[in-house]
Amino acid sequence: MTDSVAEHIAALDDEDWGVREDAAVALGQFGDPRSVQPLIRLLRDSDRAVREAAATSLTALGQPAVLSLGFCLNDPNLQVQEIAASILGTIADEQVFEPLLSALLNPNWIVRMSAAKGLARIKDPRSIETLILLLQDKVPAVRDEACRAIQAIGEACVPPLLKGLQDPNWRIRLRAIEALSLLKPQVAVAPLMNLVANDSDSAVRQDAVRALGQIGNAHAIPLLLDSLTTPSLQLKAIEALGNLQAVEALPPLMELVQSLPADAYEDRMEGCTDPQYKEELPPLEAAVKALANIGDPQVVPVLMQALQSTLLRQEAAEALTHFGSAAKTPLLQLLKATKNDNLRRHVLESLSHLGWRPGQMRL
Repeated sequence: MTDSVAEHIAALDDEDWGVREDAAVALGQFGDPRSVQPLIRLLRDSDRAVREAAATSLTALGQPAVLSLGFCLNDPNLQVQEIAASILGTIADEQVFEPLLSALLNPNWIVRMSAAKGLARIKDPRSIETLILLLQDKVPAVRDEACRAIQAIGEACVPPLLKGLQDPNWRIRLRAIEALSLLKPQVAVAPLMNLVANDSDSAVRQDAVRALGQIGNAHAIPLLLDSLTTPSLQLKAIEALGNLQAVEALPPLMELVQSLPADAYEDRMEGCTDPQYKEELPPLEAAVKALANIGDPQVVPVLMQALQSTLLRQEAAEALTHFGSAAKTPLLQLLKATKNDNLRRHVLESLSHLGWRPGQMRL
């Protein structure tokens, strides 16, 4: 009786790349574990189509190929490492936990990214300490996969991350904060508040403020309000209060937006910021966005005032689109009153987002 699997394995050594490719594809369809090692050898093939066919078939073979692919993560051939890691990102299981954990520190970013993806499938909390290192990776795709892996592991990550908040190394504390902000455990609120109040490192305090805004616990609001008066924390506190939709923050945020001096309302080229406002502008912009997130209609007059300044015009115009009919009437009044072409353009854009069209409404 003809052994089709053996025949196709033999065909992997054919001189014609097309024959090798067809044989690799067929072996994936047969699903026979005998194909694993021959297909892995094909990952070194000189032809890209053949390598891709071998990778596709190894993926289709699934569990029987996992362990052998794990060994490939240490292959001297970088190309083999990349392909093996990419496949394991799709089919990894507990057999290759240790090789994937080591691969998180591989100098090749594709291997690091795929290793994080594979560990997200395994969901072993032992990987958390290494995964949080990747939150600071220079490659965005690696950071994204590390985030997904931490989220996939879930609550099992929380105890070691809370311990990391107490680490003497500020970088470890910073990475632990980043991971906790992804998981949003309520148990982290009190330790993060303690960091805001007492940590010796300004970057840690700032990131703890940001994390409190992302976790979304109202118990943090009084501390965040106090942080508005600390220059190094002000910007992050504004953003956090906006994320929390803290109505308690309305008075100080409105006061901040209204603090622009009179000469800030003089016409100037949009996008050209006067150097004197270089440091003041980011908190003002953040305050406008926070007022939009909080969504209380009482802020509409303040945003209409901000719209008059080219420094905040774009942010104010976008913010006003959050207030529906409460913003339509003052915007239409301004449209009728102003001769400033730039201001009219922003007003029309806001009205358009609110569903208004010329001729649809009259004052």
